[in-house]
Amino acid sequence: MGVFIRVKAAPFTYASHVLAVAAAVMVLVWCIHFRGGLAFESTNKNLIFNVHPVLMLIGFIILGSEAIMSYKTLPWSHDVNKLVHLVLHAIALILGAVGIYCAFKFHNESGIANLYSLHSWLGIGTICLYGIQWIFGFVTFFFPGAAQTIRRDALPWHVLFGLFVYILALATAELGLLEKLTFLENSGLDKYGSEAFLVNFTALVVVLFGASVVISAIAPAHIEDHPDYTAISEN
Repeated sequence: MGVFIRVKAAPFTYASHVLAVAAAVMVLVWCIHFRGGLAFESTNKNLIFNVHPVLMLIGFIILGSEAIMSYKTLPWSHDVNKLVHLVLHAIALILGAVGIYCAFKFHNESGIANLYSLHSWLGIGTICLYGIQWIFGFVTFFFPGAAQTIRRDALPWHVLFGLFVYILALATAELGLLEKLTFLENSGLDKYGSEAFLVNFTALVVVLFGASVVISAIAPAHIEDHPDYTAISEN
């Protein structure tokens, strides 16, 4: 007798939205309340760096997540949802690029070397793969658009590669939070203080958020009875 796992996407999309709000609030509290605020230009170079985690989490990961879930969460037609999917990914890509620029700007103006850590390597790789994925999706599914047979064959690979890049982005964010917290703790931050706990809990929320998004992406919007499924009799 086969066993079938029947999970609808909706509960996970709801959970994703709640976790997205929580993650956004937590990173803003960290960067504004604990780290002093945000700035593109400042004599306090740390304020420039603070833009990086805010844009990478809220702009890149959360907006990218909403783009992934758009087909499951929006009530509009397929063509409208596809346009929303495309635009949200484009905005996420732009904000991610700005976030990376802020990290380079902070390093350059502070006399710190660039691209020396695994976090930075994965970050550059992720944003490049994200851009390639967006261009491929635009050309294949939007304009000028490939033939129907090509779109049909390419779609599973587009979804699979997109989830791979998304998971890579989550892993890169986790490494970034760990790296920054380690630097702060080595500079005297209390390892059991409120800021350290906030950063660690933010990382945990991002893990749960990412898991919810991935499940919502692969789960069906509606569940149909399997033809071989027979309800268990109560007698």
